[in-house]
Amino acid sequence: MNEQEAPVVNEQRTAGWRALFVALEGGEAAGKSTQAAMLAETLGAVLTREPGGTALGRAIRALVLDGGDCDVRTEALLMAADRAEHLATVVRPALRDGRDVVTDRSSGSFWAYQGWGRSLGLDIAREIDRFATQGLEPDVFVLLDASASVRRARREAASDRMERESVEFHERVAEGFRCLAAADPARWCVVDGTGAAAEVHTRVLAAVARVRSGEPAAEPAPDPDDLRRHAD
Repeated sequence: MNEQEAPVVNEQRTAGWRALFVALEGGEAAGKSTQAAMLAETLGAVLTREPGGTALGRAIRALVLDGGDCDVRTEALLMAADRAEHLATVVRPALRDGRDVVTDRSSGSFWAYQGWGRSLGLDIAREIDRFATQGLEPDVFVLLDASASVRRARREAASDRMERESVEFHERVAEGFRCLAAADPARWCVVDGTGAAAEVHTRVLAAVARVRSGEPAAEPAPDPDDLRRHAD
């Protein structure tokens, strides 16, 4: 895997769109859904998710997460199809209307889960993803980092196929996320996902505030109240 591959130029930046596209990323039971909902409420943003942010996506989600086993290439292509439809019908229209978008998972999860977890390789995962996204990627990836023991405890009631994967699989995914964050600190921020939801939310807001101000997401952040004032 080429961990240092340069990120794709974001379509949103080159097109001059002013709205912000944020992805909450991380392993199973990291708290992404909770934090995505809280962030979207604070920003007054469109809240969505992958897979499953569209009618077609919900059908794909059922196939991938609730169906039986399938070939790793089939899974990757289904996930890419979900992203293509999601960006075309939900994300792009919202951004063009000047609305911020917060998504529970996006390209980052695809690179980590398919590239590392399924061992397809980052180059192949990125190539498939480029076709699906046509250059539109999140402005900031917020990676929620919770310890393996915390995530295992939260996954005790695991119900879908991805959650039931082996410990080794989840370790590969976690390594993928770490490599992605290290390779692109301008857009990736690792946020401590432990503690009360409100505490984690404050850390997430701080990371997003830095992107609003044009600073790298991974560096120490300013007072999150700045972001709230901007959102108002």
